[in-house]
Amino acid sequence: MATMDADEARARLVECVRELAYLHSPDDPFTLASGRISPHFFDMKPVMMDPDCAHLLGVLIHHEVEQIGGVDAVGGLELGAIPLTGIAIAKAGKGSQLRGFMVRKEPKGRGGRKTGNPPGIEGSSLSEGDRVVLLEDVTTTGGSALKAAARLTEMGCEVAACITILDREEGGAEAFVEAGVDLRPLIVRSDVTGE
Repeated sequence: MATMDADEARARLVECVRELAYLHSPDDPFTLASGRISPHFFDMKPVMMDPDCAHLLGVLIHHEVEQIGGVDAVGGLELGAIPLTGIAIAKAGKGSQLRGFMVRKEPKGRGGRKTGNPPGIEGSSLSEGDRVVLLEDVTTTGGSALKAAARLTEMGCEVAACITILDREEGGAEAFVEAGVDLRPLIVRSDVTGE
């Protein structure tokens, strides 16, 4: 795929999400992971696992990380952040100092034996003072990502931002503002639904 700028990648991502991830069912609404009921459902796994879409995500995540600046590591809560972390690390390229990590929903009782991370934080070693960016597939209320942010802050990391593929525009942005974390959606629900 040829080199493209962020605006072109964003426009193409909207099309991919509409085609691969979006379901609309006003007569039989969905119960979301947050417990909310909605006629809109987004499953980003087919998007993250599609090679063309993964390229678009890499372009956009890399663009945001560059805009934020001074980022030591990217990662987030399992499961959605795991493929995004791989995409971001691959896009950063050989020789990059950008590291990846994941936060387990429930710690296994052991930390990274070799990395020195506390239980539930796995991947590359994180140190006090590291500037990290969370990655998320879909943001509704922001609750899951903000729990991960709290755990990272407790270990002395600075959470510079959270990059999400899609903000459902249902209060997540406000929750991030309240928590003092910069939410950077690649796209928002209205981009896909037109509402």
